[in-house]
Amino acid sequence: MSDGKVVLEICTYSLEYALAAQAGGADRVEFCTGAAEGGTTPSAGSIELARRNLKIALNVLIRPRGGDSLYTPRELAAIREDILQCRRLGVDGVVVGVLLANGHVDRERSGELVQLARPMSVTFHRAFDMAADPFTALEDIISIGCDRVLTSGQAASAMDGAGLIADLVKRAGDRIIVMPGGGVRDSNLASLAKQTGAREFHSSARTFIPSAMEYRNPRVSLGGTGDDEYQLLMADEGMVRRMRAIADQLAID
Repeated sequence: MSDGKVVLEICTYSLEYALAAQAGGADRVEFCTGAAEGGTTPSAGSIELARRNLKIALNVLIRPRGGDSLYTPRELAAIREDILQCRRLGVDGVVVGVLLANGHVDRERSGELVQLARPMSVTFHRAFDMAADPFTALEDIISIGCDRVLTSGQAASAMDGAGLIADLVKRAGDRIIVMPGGGVRDSNLASLAKQTGAREFHSSARTFIPSAMEYRNPRVSLGGTGDDEYQLLMADEGMVRRMRAIADQLAID
């Protein structure tokens, strides 16, 4: 980036989570829900409240379900409606991605979504990490006009995939932002930046806090497993602050 700034994006799973990320110094949040599914689209009401309360950039994940990124016509229709809703609400960017059954980027449908989203920014999400060939996928994503691509380097974590991410950063040049994500923490941010040359980073900075519920029914579990329902997923504000400090130092260096 021309000003040398290192951008810190925090993946957030609720409004309270997003506000904690903002308080810690995040530049931008990716707003979603469904952490156990790898992230899905939040409700319209949640997006509207996030837009009202957040002062930093707000990107919204547009993903109708967990699992693969091969979508039916009805799922694509829902994706389009969610993108239009984000435009109406003044969201800064959306995060999308559609693949073909053969593992290549669905340029036709992904390209339509990019055009529908404008003037919002568009990030191609980690469907990229499930693509058959990362360099072909990168060129396809650039060709349809995405602003950035989120990737772990097609590995279990960004640190594991740092070599490929470095190659992608070099290949991309100034044509698109390659943003590492997947296990990015304060403990590895500086190393990851050095290894990859990336200037934007994506982290959940997640922690769990105990529920304020006093009464707990031990006989019923609403989808979780016992005490898990009394643990709330939240941004570790202290970790975000540490990452902010590291990112600012990287910008100086």
